Amino acid sequence: MKTAIIALFFAALASPVLASGSHAGGHGEAMAVGEPGTKAKATQTIRVTMKETDDGKMIFTPNTFKVRKDQTIVFAIKNAGELDHEFVLDQEDKIMEHKAVMEKFPEMEHEDPNAIRLAAGKSGEIIWKFTNDGTFKIACLVPGHYDAGMHGDVTVAKK
Repeated sequence: MKTAIIALFFAALASPVLASGSHAGGHGEAMAVGEPGTKAKATQTIRVTMKETDDGKMIFTPNTFKVRKDQTIVFAIKNAGELDHEFVLDQEDKIMEHKAVMEKFPEMEHEDPNAIRLAAGKSGEIIWKFTNDGTFKIACLVPGHYDAGMHGDVTVAKK
């Protein structure tokens, strides 16, 4: 059944999905936000917590980051909430495309180096090299989470 849903997904939405990268092994094109990094070259670790709040919001703490172009960062991510959450790093337009797809296919799994999905209480890492300056987004694209506030900005400054 899952294979049939995925096949239907690719058949119905092939153009937008290919434009934002596959979900079974990474992006086939260079990403504006950068590229996977190596831990040995990381110059900073940023610890990020994902959780729900008592008032129904969903948040990243912190939710804004400032880094430098060509800097490699280790995002050490912990899901301190009670629900599954994602940390997805990309351009805003790609985030919004991906959000729309996730709303149609909420059980879709990812294997992209710029994204991680964590169950409650779990931790993980994304190691990322920012190759371009600009402002990029982080987001949780589990349906409803972005709209509940689970997103933020990464500002990449020129050297």
